[in-house]
Amino acid sequence: MPELIQPVQSGQQLINDIRETTVADDSVAIWWLGQSGYAIKSASHLFYVDLYLSEHLTKKYAETAKPHIRMTEAAIRGTDLENVKLLFSSHKHSDHLDPGSMPDIFSNNPEAQLVLPGALKEYAITTLALDGDRLIPTNGDETITVNGMDVTIIPSAHPDLTKDEAHGHLFIGFIFDVDGVKIYHSGDTLVYDGLADRLKPHNIDIAFLPINGTDARRGELHVPPNMNIEEALQLAQDIGNPLIIPHHYDMFTFNTVDVKLFIEQADSSGQAYKVMQCGEKFEWSKA
Repeated sequence: MPELIQPVQSGQQLINDIRETTVADDSVAIWWLGQSGYAIKSASHLFYVDLYLSEHLTKKYAETAKPHIRMTEAAIRGTDLENVKLLFSSHKHSDHLDPGSMPDIFSNNPEAQLVLPGALKEYAITTLALDGDRLIPTNGDETITVNGMDVTIIPSAHPDLTKDEAHGHLFIGFIFDVDGVKIYHSGDTLVYDGLADRLKPHNIDIAFLPINGTDARRGELHVPPNMNIEEALQLAQDIGNPLIIPHHYDMFTFNTVDVKLFIEQADSSGQAYKVMQCGEKFEWSKA
């Protein structure tokens, strides 16, 4: 088995860095926690998006046609997180709403609330044993205010714009308007007709976009596709060229892409980007 990619920070060192970092207005600090998972801190908020911190999928698919062989060692576990107030999950897939982490996070952080698609509320209560009073369901096409932060929630296509008639969209992305910075986290999505039109008016500063795309083998295994490198770069161009932070790679061997290809194409196109290492802190400011 190949050697795991090591986080640049992990465990208590990473927890201390998140806790002790101070952030000015019009700025954010970002830590990549693997796959599509991030801690994001502004002058007045700290929140987490699409965390996958466990070995849940490796265990679940160990004896199947699509073993989830981990590529990057987990920087932290759900039991490590402290003082968590706000989490976001874009959809049900376990690498975005982790059954191996979320119950521990809720148990250890009694003030934690989770924003998630409304169609998943019952699943979160009955299967993940999360406190329903601490869940914030969304129909996936609205703007809400949580803990004083405005969040515009837009549909994602993974691969379709799947919608539950009673509860709304099952796959979503988030536009965070936080202390002078506009951040788009796509969740998992293809670039669908109208996505750029939804995003452009928000004047996005930073866009977290998947780059793993798909291929014939993953198609045969019925792995839902994401946008690929070219599509991510084109989407950024169409919405005003925000800084791209690519995600959804270097987690599982069967469903990844070489990020060097993204770097080459982004450099060729002149697109601003930041490729992060797991556990790394990246500080960004408009100034």
